[in-house]
Amino acid sequence: MPPRPPAPPNPPASRETLHDTLVKWIADDDDPRQSPDSLPGVLWHLSDAWARRSEPNVLLVRYDDLLADLEGQMRWLAARLGIAVPEQAWPALIQAATFEHMRNRADTLFEVPAGISVDSASFFRRGTSGAGREILSDEEIAAYHARAARLAPPDMLEWLHSAPDPAG
Repeated sequence: MPPRPPAPPNPPASRETLHDTLVKWIADDDDPRQSPDSLPGVLWHLSDAWARRSEPNVLLVRYDDLLADLEGQMRWLAARLGIAVPEQAWPALIQAATFEHMRNRADTLFEVPAGISVDSASFFRRGTSGAGREILSDEEIAAYHARAARLAPPDMLEWLHSAPDPAG
């Protein structure tokens, strides 16, 4: 039996739907162990990694830093992990790690884990940070920051929310 063709992608969510989803995500008080994609779940996971960041087997990487300097971040990661990469291999590796390349191959690269409420196409929806700032009011953004401050250490939140360092 030949394989079934992939299902058509879901239509993009409306601005109103995204807004309502973000407001609910900020306010929900889900158990982080049961809802890893909830705000408490995400910050619980990040806080655990943050607490262990000085351990030799823990590296924290911010998505915005990858966007700002993918090649530099990949080279930094390889060096920190002790991975020798032949110079001629870098262009293909960097191209394969671009958002566009991964989005074009979402169905083969990404299996949605249990507890994560998106499909592979939604996971690769946009490729930039900051959609919340475009959709939420100033009061709703303030509510997010207040909620995050109750859920995570201030130094981690400062690192998480800061702009990429152009010097690396």
